[in-house]
Amino acid sequence: MAKGTLPFFLFLVLSFTSGGILKAVNAQKTWCVAKPSSDPTILRNNIDYVCSQFDCGILQMGCPCFYPDNLINHASVAMNLYYQAKGRNHWNCHFDNTGLIVVTDPSYGNCVYA
Repeated sequence: MAKGTLPFFLFLVLSFTSGGILKAVNAQKTWCVAKPSSDPTILRNNIDYVCSQFDCGILQMGCPCFYPDNLINHASVAMNLYYQAKGRNHWNCHFDNTGLIVVTDPSYGNCVYA
């Protein structure tokens, strides 16, 4: 090894799953948002599904993520709640092919995407 260089394995972040299996962890944060071209009915179903399992209070009128008050925004916030809670697995952002994983933080104003 050349002097002054670090071995590759020092940069690899590792984690143990609940089953004790060692896995590499993606160090880059990701979020799940709704595809703008999505069918509105599916987006409404996504919101209903997520909010039946998780607290979607941040989408209520007067709360940080209510505005802009439109379907794409509300679906994106709800879908991301689900995606983050389920461990940021790509399959947790599928939502009948209406989800899109992004690497740019979609947070705005006081609406902070976890």
